[in-house]
Amino acid sequence: MLPIWKEIKGRISSSLPKNSFSLWIDPISFLGKDEKNLVLGCPNRFARNWVIENYLNLIKDTLNKAGAGDLNVVFKVQPSKTKSSGSHNIPDPAQLTLPNLPAGQGRSSVFFNQEFTFDRFIVGNSNEFAYSASKALARTDHWDYNTLLMLAKTGLGKTHLSQATGQAILEENPQSRVYYITAEQFTNEMISSLKKNRIEAFKDKYRRCCDVLLLDEIHFLSGKQKTQIELGYTLDALTNENKKIVFTSALPPKDLPSMSRELSSRLTSGLVTTIENPDYDTRVKILNRKASERNMRLSGEIIHLLATRLNRDVRQMESALNYLKAKSQLLKAKIDPDLARDVVNCLVSGESSITSKDISKVVCSYYKVDPLMLRSKSRKKVYSYPRNIYSYLCRSHTNETLEKIAGNINRSHSTVLYASELIEHKMKTDRELRNQIDFLSQELENMKK
Repeated sequence: MLPIWKEIKGRISSSLPKNSFSLWIDPISFLGKDEKNLVLGCPNRFARNWVIENYLNLIKDTLNKAGAGDLNVVFKVQPSKTKSSGSHNIPDPAQLTLPNLPAGQGRSSVFFNQEFTFDRFIVGNSNEFAYSASKALARTDHWDYNTLLMLAKTGLGKTHLSQATGQAILEENPQSRVYYITAEQFTNEMISSLKKNRIEAFKDKYRRCCDVLLLDEIHFLSGKQKTQIELGYTLDALTNENKKIVFTSALPPKDLPSMSRELSSRLTSGLVTTIENPDYDTRVKILNRKASERNMRLSGEIIHLLATRLNRDVRQMESALNYLKAKSQLLKAKIDPDLARDVVNCLVSGESSITSKDISKVVCSYYKVDPLMLRSKSRKKVYSYPRNIYSYLCRSHTNETLEKIAGNINRSHSTVLYASELIEHKMKTDRELRNQIDFLSQELENMKK
């Protein structure tokens, strides 16, 4: 049966991308066979689960086509017996390794999502700069910027681009030591290393045994002074060696509470990009791609309806498509504009009767400022604070685009996005601000009655 399994792997290799095959299928070994079962070995538990979820049907179909019969395929964990050399690369037992890479190389605390590649990223005006910068960092050895910080709220693709960068680097050079990890996991790993008296191994891992560091969600570091100090030293070591570093965050480091100036400076010392809410054209591209992946044939009218109403982020669009498909299947109903409209109305609030003019009136009255001052260039707090509140309320209570909101106050759409995120973040800790927003929101709701 061993020669047959080699033939099966050969057939599968022609139907999968080279990187996917080498990462998940090639490491699988033949362990045995009886009348009903074919037993295959995977290098670790994660690889076993991933192969079962994503490639089991492909393996079974290929076996049938090869004349091996309708066998029950059983996967077992059969780790490699190869030991890595060098004291700095001893793997932590709690950490799984990528199946086709030597221990200590290309490992990460979070595994890459195979869907998060550059080819699968929908590029538009809102994310083109971040996409281009990520790709240049991944594909170019000699570039002016080895450090990239991507700022975006949840669901806009910053993690997608971060992982795409790592996967592209590994595809070009599988021996690269790439670490993708969230700031929370970095903190927990450091604490665990301190408790186990392995802090020197922890330092070696990220300072000397790392070629590419992808650090997600750095806003988690807010208030964690010891982690900030350790990360600062790590970044200095990597920067001095011209290593590649990618950060992602929901807010600029300078706006994070209890973030040290030193670390904030290091995080923003390279290239800084923002990813904004997708515009209409980009939403159309995303919806068409996501619908095609779900085998859904949607008319231009339905796509237009969805793209117009679903203007928050990619996850909202994915949720709507999943809901639309499920409702169509369960009710055995045709996907038409009426069904799409019902789905959208369940996910987003009805057409708002509140306008940006209403919000301007309420905000200016409450803070006692002239409406013209919202458009002024003045950065005085007496004007900038109501301006930020206006931006937040417009994004929360209207369906107006960033461009339109920005035009109303004579600012760029990135400034409006930043102001809105700033207010949203401060509301979590500032009770007075939260009360002000609640009061103004209620005033706006009263205007609808």
